[in-house]
Amino acid sequence: MTPDGLLAPYRVLDLTDDRGWVCGRILADLGADVIKVEPPGGDPGRRRGPFYHDMPDPERSLYFWAFNLNKRSITLNLETADGQELFRRLVVVSDFVVESFEPGRLDSLGLGFDELRRLNPRIILVSISAFGRDGPYAGYRATDIVGMAMGGMMAISGDPDRPPVRVSVPQAWLHAGAQAAAGAMIAHYYREMTGRGQHVDVSMQQAVIWTLMNETPFPLPDFYGFDLRRAGARRTTGRLVIRQIYPCRDGYVCLLILGGQAGAKSMRGLVTLLDEAGLLPDWLRDFEWETWDMATPRHHPTAQAEIEAIEGLLAELFRQKTKVELYEAALKYGILLAPVNTVTDLFNNPQLTARGFWVEVEHPELGARITYPGPFIQGTLNPARIYRRPPLIGEHNEEVYGGLLGLSRSDLEYLRGVNAI
Repeated sequence: MTPDGLLAPYRVLDLTDDRGWVCGRILADLGADVIKVEPPGGDPGRRRGPFYHDMPDPERSLYFWAFNLNKRSITLNLETADGQELFRRLVVVSDFVVESFEPGRLDSLGLGFDELRRLNPRIILVSISAFGRDGPYAGYRATDIVGMAMGGMMAISGDPDRPPVRVSVPQAWLHAGAQAAAGAMIAHYYREMTGRGQHVDVSMQQAVIWTLMNETPFPLPDFYGFDLRRAGARRTTGRLVIRQIYPCRDGYVCLLILGGQAGAKSMRGLVTLLDEAGLLPDWLRDFEWETWDMATPRHHPTAQAEIEAIEGLLAELFRQKTKVELYEAALKYGILLAPVNTVTDLFNNPQLTARGFWVEVEHPELGARITYPGPFIQGTLNPARIYRRPPLIGEHNEEVYGGLLGLSRSDLEYLRGVNAI
């Protein structure tokens, strides 16, 4: 650890396109010197919108900016022999290589893991792909929607009487990138213990599976007694269908109705709110939530009817209150409720504001300050931080090639002339 960050002594060569950018961003926020290696002309992902002030330009992509803060940029053409030799020299003075090519691409260039560890036995290569480097789908390509489907997310998302849906903002590759950063750190710990680097193989499909939370234990209904089914704004528990998303005065909230010791405090808090609003019926006033088996009705002919009666009361209560009012009540009474936040809600969130999550970053080339999501973690010692705006294309060619490899300006002119950088 150094005053500049947990990973300040370490260097990362980031070969990824938009399928892996977030991995380098995470390592950079932790203090690593992340060098974004772009083809001449820039990463194709720079042409992905939206753009600053709606002006399409590879130097104004908000999408590129968000995931490439804290990085330096060099241009390098790995299709040329000179470019490949430059990359080999960079590997010698680096600690990590992160890539998102199709499996086998680096090997075809003579830059696979065997070659990299020959050059630098401590190097860690992190490969991000749709389905990993081996297995029946290793050679298949995938977009975000394919990852969401093959990872299982879409099987449980959407209304039961309509086709399945994916999360609205593409994020399957972001989950893969985050898992890649975690894998890089595990390999880094091993290297610090043994002195040996490793090849970390990350499957986007597997990364999506990790996001399914409590769905993953239920693929075997014969063993568990039930499976989770697509239920839209509701969730399935055995034969019960229980509402989770409710409209309120200014949007929606998510609520978990739950009996037994796990849910008793939350349900008693809801009873208090119903009572304050004059909506509490007598049959619910002295309900023994600690012993409530949701599948066994207390005051209605069926368990489903009892659940729906409770839901109807809560729906009426929630329609009278805003998201903030309900969230504050949830904090006060320990209710298992959360607001369904919009982007504006998140930007104005008091907790995110209090921890300084939103950070203004100077863009001198634009004469403007841009607000970004800040580091994903805070710490007392060596905190993650934002210290560099996203790089321009090849902005650090002289700094990296001259400072790290000792190349002269005439060397760089030659390399530009042969299209190596």
